[in-house]
Amino acid sequence: MSKVQSALASPEVAGSRGRGAGADDGGQSKFREMVTHRKKGWRRIIWLIWALMGPGLIAAIANNDAGGAISYAVTGATFGIGLFVPLVLCLAPLTFTIQEMSMRLSAVTQEGFARLALRRYGKFWGYYHISTLAFENLLILITEFIGMTAGLVLLGLPLWLSSVLCLLLVVGFVLFTGYWTKERLALFLGVLNVIFLVVAGMTHPSMSAIGHAFAAWNVPTELQDGVMWFVIATVGNAVAPWMIFFQGSGTVDKGVTAKELRLGRIDTALGIIIQVIIAAGIIIAGAALHGHVQNMSDSGPADMISAFNDVAGRWPAILFGLGLFNAGFLASITVSLSSSWSIAELFGWSKSLNDKISQAPKFYAVYIGSLVLAAIAILIPNLPLNYFSVIAQVIGGILMLPLLIFMLLMTSDKKLMGEYRTKRFGKLCGWSMVTLLVGLTLASFWNTFFQ
Repeated sequence: MSKVQSALASPEVAGSRGRGAGADDGGQSKFREMVTHRKKGWRRIIWLIWALMGPGLIAAIANNDAGGAISYAVTGATFGIGLFVPLVLCLAPLTFTIQEMSMRLSAVTQEGFARLALRRYGKFWGYYHISTLAFENLLILITEFIGMTAGLVLLGLPLWLSSVLCLLLVVGFVLFTGYWTKERLALFLGVLNVIFLVVAGMTHPSMSAIGHAFAAWNVPTELQDGVMWFVIATVGNAVAPWMIFFQGSGTVDKGVTAKELRLGRIDTALGIIIQVIIAAGIIIAGAALHGHVQNMSDSGPADMISAFNDVAGRWPAILFGLGLFNAGFLASITVSLSSSWSIAELFGWSKSLNDKISQAPKFYAVYIGSLVLAAIAILIPNLPLNYFSVIAQVIGGILMLPLLIFMLLMTSDKKLMGEYRTKRFGKLCGWSMVTLLVGLTLASFWNTFFQ
C-alpha cells in the first residue's frame, strides 16, 4: 500500500477531509471513542457493531421508502407472490456487492463517489453523475411525499396542507445537533419499518402459496402486461443510485476508515438482509389485493390504503398508512442528504452533518431546496401517483448502469485502492449486475416499443 493510500486511510485524515473550517467533529470523535474502547471478548464485538451501525444499515432500510413500498405493493396486487418475492431475495447478494464497494471506496480514499469520478475521469463524468443523481433523487423525493401525505389526506386534510406539514417535519430533522444524534434518530425510524411485516401477517398470507412461489420460481418467457417494467422497477429499488452516494458520503462523514472495513461490511449486510425481508413482506401484503382490486397502478396510495381496509380490515389499512409515512420520512432525509453531500463535495463546500446550518449554508440549502421542490411537485393536478412511483424505480434501475460501471472500475484500480481493491469474486458479481441491468433495460424497451 502506498504512502499516499496509507495517509488517506488514517483516522486523522478521516476526521479532516471534506469538512468546513470550524466544524464540530463531535460525531467522528464519538465514533472514534467507541471503536477504541477497551472492552473485551464478545462485549467488544457488540460494542463495535453498535458503533459501526449507520451508513450501510440506514441506506438499505431507507431503500424500502414510500415510493418503493408503493411500487412493491402495486407489484403484489398486480402479479401476486409468484415471481417477485423470490426475486427481491435473490437480489440481496448483488445489492450487498454494490453497497460494500461504495463503503470500501470511501473508507479507503476518504472521498465520495462524485468527487472521485470528477478527479479521475474529468468534469464531464463528474457533472454527469451529479446531474443524473439530482434528477433521480427529485423523482424519488416526490414519491416520498406521495406516501407521507396519503394518510393525512384520508384524515381529511387538503393535499397542500399535508405536503407543507410533511415538509416542515423533514426539514426539522436538520435542527438536531451532530452526525451521531441524527444517525441514531434515523436508525430508530428504520426500525419502525417492521410495521410492513406486521401488515403482511395481518393479511393472513397462504404459507403454501409462498412455498410454491420458491419451489416453482421461474422468469416468464412471455413478457406481457408490463411485467418487465415491474421487474426492472424491483431491481431499481434494490440498487437505487442514491444509496451509493449516501453510503459513501456517510462513511466519510462518520469517520470510518479502512481499519473498520470488516465491521462496515457487517453494517451493510445487516441492512440488506432487513431490506429484502421487509420488501418481500410488502409484496406479500400487496398480494392480498390481487384479484380484488383492478388497475391499482392507475390510482394513488390513499386508494391503496382504502383497498386494504376493504379487503384486509381497518387495522392493516391504518398500519400500512403509518408504514408509508415512516418510510417516506426516513427516505426523504436520506435521499436529500445523498444529493446535498454529493453536490457539496463536488464543489468543495462544507458538508458535514456535524456542521450547523450557519457553518454549511450551501449544503443545507440543497437539502431543504430539494425537499421544497418535491413538496410542490405532488400538487400537480391528475398526477398518477402509484404509477409515478413505479416509473421512478424504473428510471433508477436504468441510471444505475453507468454508476455501477464506474464503481467497478474505481474499486478494481490497484493504484487507487491498493490492497483493498475488488477481488475476482467481487468483480464477477459486479459485472453480472451490469449484464443483468443491460438485459433488463433492452428487454423493457423492446417490449414497450416493438411488441
